[in-house]
Amino acid sequence: MPLHHVILDTDIGSDVDDALALIQILGTPSIALAGVTTVYGDATLRARIARRYAALAGIDLLAHPGIATPLSGREVWWAGHEGSLHSDLDSEPVADSAVDYLVRTVLEQPGAIDIVAIGPLTNIAAAIQADPRFAPSVRGLWVMGGSFAAEEPEHNFRSDTAAAQIVFDAGIPTVVTGLEVTRQIEIREDSLAKIAQSGPAGRALQADIAQWWEYWDTQWNVPHDPVTVLTLTRPDLFAFSGPGRVQIRPDGEQAGLSVFQPDPRGWARIAESADATAVGDEIVRAIVAAGDKAPILGPVTA
Repeated sequence: MPLHHVILDTDIGSDVDDALALIQILGTPSIALAGVTTVYGDATLRARIARRYAALAGIDLLAHPGIATPLSGREVWWAGHEGSLHSDLDSEPVADSAVDYLVRTVLEQPGAIDIVAIGPLTNIAAAIQADPRFAPSVRGLWVMGGSFAAEEPEHNFRSDTAAAQIVFDAGIPTVVTGLEVTRQIEIREDSLAKIAQSGPAGRALQADIAQWWEYWDTQWNVPHDPVTVLTLTRPDLFAFSGPGRVQIRPDGEQAGLSVFQPDPRGWARIAESADATAVGDEIVRAIVAAGDKAPILGPVTA
């Protein structure tokens, strides 16, 4: 199985699925986590949350806070509970700028870095604009966002339509996982019980999941971001479109609406379906594994 050198770009702290994806990555042997960048709203708080979760899994990680304000100017949605179950987060250090880190790391190893982007695409768009060498140097981009089977604007794209279109126009080989696929998988009590047994990180996830369920008055949640990670590491569990292009509606009531246009000259593909049972099992397996062994972590080497 190939080893993927990954930067995770995340708005961790609001929906619990970002934290699930981080711990899943730490429990996936085929991923070497090169770094974490955070985006959208209080990105410094998000970086501290990421560091705390990594520490709970036994990993010393400095996350890179990124851009707080969407390029589109849209107001940031903030749930209000971000980090509330994690004490003394102000003591957690953070690293340098996310955009600087993205550009530097990708250009140091052109063609070697996969970026898994599970929040609004502001950081990625800013990196594209910062250096024309960045986009052609990214190995691949794995995006959670959009809804391609129904006219439903999705949060990540709606939060920064301008950034999303910059990213999709940049020519980076991209796989997008939308709501019609992620919603096929759910985390319920049986999965939560297994997650809770996976050490300190699992217990923290259990608490944050319970908080998220209470916030929405449900007894389940959709692991949008972990599903997206698996399109990189387990493509055999999905069916994908052919190549095409993604267009994002920039404004109006349907701002963020995503449309996939098949095009043999395009560089984007979308996930079209998933083996839902196998995907759900693999997510839980990786999260539990993160409590059992340390993952590969560190800079990419030639």
